[in-house]
Amino acid sequence: MTIGPVAVVGRVRRAHGIKGELVVALETDAPDAIFAPGARLFVGTPAGDLAPDLQTGAARELAVESTRDFQDGLLVHFAGIADRTAAERWRGATLLVPIDELEPPAEGELWVHELPGMRAIGPTGDTIGEVRGSYDLPQGLVLEILTPRGPRDVPFNDAFVVGFDREARVITLDVPEGLLE
Repeated sequence: MTIGPVAVVGRVRRAHGIKGELVVALETDAPDAIFAPGARLFVGTPAGDLAPDLQTGAARELAVESTRDFQDGLLVHFAGIADRTAAERWRGATLLVPIDELEPPAEGELWVHELPGMRAIGPTGDTIGEVRGSYDLPQGLVLEILTPRGPRDVPFNDAFVVGFDREARVITLDVPEGLLE
């Protein structure tokens, strides 16, 4: 089975308890639908790429058996993960869903996986650099932007992100003087 582009919807933090549950940090606004019992997810690498089965080369699929709220994420039990020993092997894995199975982002929103490669410009159109990636902090998402002076970090929030054009792959930033120095 061939799978098209995928989006990260969660990250396995660790095993929980003795019955094979996993602590999952969510990276989706629709956890009730994506992690519903019977839902299908695919296993990814820590970088968010599909992690094929080493013997068959096929995408590794997981079926959700149950979920429950836990701290800022979920406790998820997948079919075939029967105990803590089996669950420990999943630490660091990403959980993926094919993009064509997701609800498209609403107007004025985009997926995190769309950020890398976007051209970052200032409010007057001057080029700042290129978004190389992003990472989460407790305060929110941070963009890593490669500028002529090297990589710089910019918080992804209303104070700094003026707007973006998904089609043109451009994000407009208004950062305080000195932040990119």
